Amino acid sequence: MTTRVIGLNRGTIETAPSVCRTCVWWQSRGNKEAAKQRWMERAEDEFGEWGTIYLDDDGRVLGSMQYGPAHLFPRAHDLPAGPPSDDAILVTCSYLVGDGAVWVEKSLLLAAIGEARDRGARALEAFAYRYRPGQTTAERFLVHRTVFPRDFLEEFGFFTLRTQGSVELCRLDLGGLQPVEEGRRAKVLRVVQEAFTPAPAPVQPGP
Repeated sequence: MTTRVIGLNRGTIETAPSVCRTCVWWQSRGNKEAAKQRWMERAEDEFGEWGTIYLDDDGRVLGSMQYGPAHLFPRAHDLPAGPPSDDAILVTCSYLVGDGAVWVEKSLLLAAIGEARDRGARALEAFAYRYRPGQTTAERFLVHRTVFPRDFLEEFGFFTLRTQGSVELCRLDLGGLQPVEEGRRAKVLRVVQEAFTPAPAPVQPGP
């Protein structure tokens, strides 16, 4: 199976998972609900494409991820451990469909990191949650769409800025201003290689 990642914008929003087409949770604050169309126009004028959609070779949606400058997402100022930094691109949520949740989320986050680097962003930030040991992949990646597993972000080099309860605001510096710890760099490279290396074909039993 081949896959492709396309940008999320007003032209491709109908391709995204249905729940993502009208959701304005991150764009709203308090009792005031944002207008999705006006928000999309503003986001594209200020930033361009504000996320990605992951498709297989049949055009089936595997997942989507939303991100953009932190000021575009007022809800982030109300969350525990917030607000995000003014200089960061904030990854707000991902919506994964079907099997392969971890693989898809890795690929979407890698695309976001690459996009942020290409745009010259100083950092990427996201809200994270520390799950108890033994929780399932479904609980970690499919139940909570707006926070990411803390250990998942750590594999990419994110570090914690602030903590409130079980929620953390995590940051990945992209400008080389903070040295990457020895050992962590190798771990990040391993994750990147695993994300883009197809799984080996199963060994067929002999006669």
